[in-house]
Formats: sequence, structure tokens, C-alpha cells
Amino acid sequence: MAGLRVEGLRRPGLAPAGLAIPPGRILCLHGPSGSGKTLLLRAIADLDPNDGEVYLDDRPRSAFSGPAWRRRVIYVPAESHWWAERVRPHAPHWPEAELAALGFGPEVLDREVRSLSTGERQRLAILRALARAPRALLLDEPTANLDADNGRRVEALLDDYRRRRQAPLLWVSHDPAQRARMADDQREIRAGVLQ
Repeated sequence: MAGLRVEGLRRPGLAPAGLAIPPGRILCLHGPSGSGKTLLLRAIADLDPNDGEVYLDDRPRSAFSGPAWRRRVIYVPAESHWWAERVRPHAPHWPEAELAALGFGPEVLDREVRSLSTGERQRLAILRALARAPRALLLDEPTANLDADNGRRVEALLDDYRRRRQAPLLWVSHDPAQRARMADDQREIRAGVLQ
């Protein structure tokens, strides 16, 4: 099956897990804090040691180098890291239409990262990921630090991206209303066990 598929993925704190997200669909993952949501996303992204296999459009993760996999399957954590002083160097290009969709003008690219609010950094981290045209996205609470208006802007942008690119999205959300709006399917995780 094309899309993103996980088979028998396991690591400390995470029981063997399996899931499938067809192209252009959103699977929302929820569960109590500390239940293993972030562990699962990081394992799928191959950021932490794990066993099992993940497939992207029927190609196994093991057929990719780590960097090649992470260019195609991008993990966006709740709080992203920034390595340059200013915003611009963090992406190969910043599409103006997408910047505007999230409430930014092009001048934000010349701002110092430390001058940005937590919500601004979160929105820009999502744009930074989309600028790399990933085949799949792993989103860890992508609207957690945002007010309602900016949260809806992010939802609309991600919804548009997955439809246009036919990208599967695995979206962690604690918000039942957001899951109802965004999810094509939902799964719960408890104590490291995917239900």
C-alpha cells in the first residue's frame, strides 16, 4: 500500500506498533502525556534506535540512508530547534504565499530567532518543514502553542498540503475538536501500546 506504513516498530517504552496512513490522509494520534506518542514519531523518523520496519510508498526505510529518509519523512516536534541566528538560513526557500497564509510577511526571514515568540517559532518550524517538500509529515502537537486563529491557519495550510501533495500526515493532538476537524482516522496510545 502506498503512503506511510509501520510494521512491528518497537523500542524501549514502545510496544510493537503497526499502522497505515494512505496518501493524502491524516491519522491523528492521542493519549495521555507520557504514553509514547513522541517516542513513536521519533522512531518512525529514525531519530532514535528502534526495531521493525517503516515503508514510504512501499519502499522500506532500511533502503534509505538516515538523512535521505528524514528528508522524505519529516518530524516536526512541538518545540523545534534552530541553529542559525536568523530565520532565513533554516530553509532552502520560503514561499511567500505560505508565509502569508500563516500571518507572516517576508521581513520575518531577517528576524533573529530569539526575538520570535514561541507561537511564531512553531508556525515557522512548520513552514521550514514544508519548504523541503516532504513526502510524509510527523507532527507533534503542531498547534499547541498557538491561539485559535493561528491554530486554524496552520490546520488549513497542512490540510491543503496533504491534499495537493497526497502526503500522509501522522498528527499528535490532545484536542478532541481538532481531531474531529482534521482526522480521517484516529488511534490512541496508552503506556506505549498503540490501541
